[in-house]
Amino acid sequence: MSQKFIDLSDAKILIVDDVVANRNLLCETLESAGYAVSAAPDGEVALKIASIDVPDLILLDIMMPGMDGFEVCRRLKDLEATRDVPIVFITAIDEVASVVKGFETGGVDYITKPFKIDEILIRVKTHLEMKYLTSALAEKNQELRSINERLELEIYQRKQAEDAKETADAQLSILSQREVEHWGIEGFIGQSKTFAKILKDIQRLHKFSMVNVIITGESGTGKELIARAIHFGGPKAKGPFIPVNCSAIPGELAESLLFGHVKGSFTGANTARKGYFELAHGGTLFLDEIGDMPLELQAKLLRTLEDGIVIPLGATQGRKVEARVVAATNAELQETIKNKKFRQDLFFRLARFTVEIAPLRERKDDVPLLINHFLNILSKEMGVSKPGISPVAFKGLIAYEYPGNIRELKNIIERAVIESEGDLIQPEHLHFFYGAEPDFSQEITVEAVPPPQVIVPPSPPLPDSKVLEEKNLSDEEKILKYVREHTSINNTECRQLLVTERNRASYLLKKLHGSGRLKCEGQGRWMIYKLAA
Repeated sequence: MSQKFIDLSDAKILIVDDVVANRNLLCETLESAGYAVSAAPDGEVALKIASIDVPDLILLDIMMPGMDGFEVCRRLKDLEATRDVPIVFITAIDEVASVVKGFETGGVDYITKPFKIDEILIRVKTHLEMKYLTSALAEKNQELRSINERLELEIYQRKQAEDAKETADAQLSILSQREVEHWGIEGFIGQSKTFAKILKDIQRLHKFSMVNVIITGESGTGKELIARAIHFGGPKAKGPFIPVNCSAIPGELAESLLFGHVKGSFTGANTARKGYFELAHGGTLFLDEIGDMPLELQAKLLRTLEDGIVIPLGATQGRKVEARVVAATNAELQETIKNKKFRQDLFFRLARFTVEIAPLRERKDDVPLLINHFLNILSKEMGVSKPGISPVAFKGLIAYEYPGNIRELKNIIERAVIESEGDLIQPEHLHFFYGAEPDFSQEITVEAVPPPQVIVPPSPPLPDSKVLEEKNLSDEEKILKYVREHTSINNTECRQLLVTERNRASYLLKKLHGSGRLKCEGQGRWMIYKLAA
């Protein structure tokens, strides 16, 4: 069903959140989009409001004093008037277990804090449209049943379901593309040889979507960021990315959380639930701190990796699951294996490919770029002018060893921006969290902080400069000639070839594709163009 036939102008939305700032942000966002919005500071008030004026959709915070979001959801589902109201939970980005519990209590979706305005609007609009379609379908079903038109009813249901799925898929496709842009490889900052190798490894893994990977590196080097780049740049980017911290899984719940359970499999298992593996179906399961996984659980994980079958706790039949596993560890797994705390056969199953992340102290060439990058983003977030750095302070930042790696560097810059209040950052604004303070008098030859740079996948050499100087060739002809000589072209190569900005390069490539002279392969930032057959 086309979106233009769905009128959401009368939709009523109830926001339940104990944090005033969150409520205000959500109210302003949704009211500006034309929705009728009401708000409640806690679960008790929310239940009263919902019983008096039933909303079309509820945004419900999980963590609230008194009655939490799960209990509020259960009570709403017990009431006939609010039973069918879609509930979208508000949760922190790393609370995967809470998300699963939210689905079990009756929630249909979730949004994460900190909020992304576009994501809020898209998810709200999608669920309101699906509620509208469900209601419209129910009314039509009743009408058709009354005149005993069973055949027409089946056709109508099928068509409505296809249209609803198409609408939802289109909206979620937009979200997926934005995830790709946020976590894609072009967002990485660095210029050292070791970092360039990491990016090449990520690019290789995009072509092999089912190869399991182990990422090794010290804490704070960005292992999860690498895992997300592997996922969101590959063919499974539209699938889920499920992060799990193995060291944080309670031992008694580990098997249930990872593989799921059936109803009645243990005391308190009142409903069946999917484990992290099933939730990651069609996407990526990221197992952080894999070396801390309980030994008794490792055998079951090995069996699942070998045959792709997940057997929930208490079940007699397995379920086929297709998910890539990316594991990460900051420990030396070989030593753990030697001490018989980690299975060697499991290591070989996981380490089909290994990405090693060097600590920041071993790639000092990246430090100036990272400093400039954090100054840019943090000053914008704080609403202050981007501060400069005094030569003495800059020498100290270069000399420091960063035992906390990139995470520590970001914390140092963030505090320095706050303390300097947008003025020049001096040594007294720098606070080193883990290691010894550097010697600011040390003689270090450094250049001024360079502008941000991005390592992009290696490209074929650009054509000889004479080609660019041929005045008789249009931009489109230059692109076609380049493709004939180099097999393919992407947006980055096109920008370099024509010395132009991204939007114009994208326009010309799409124009040549639309005219049938180029064909397109891949998606998102990994899209390339080749000569049409």
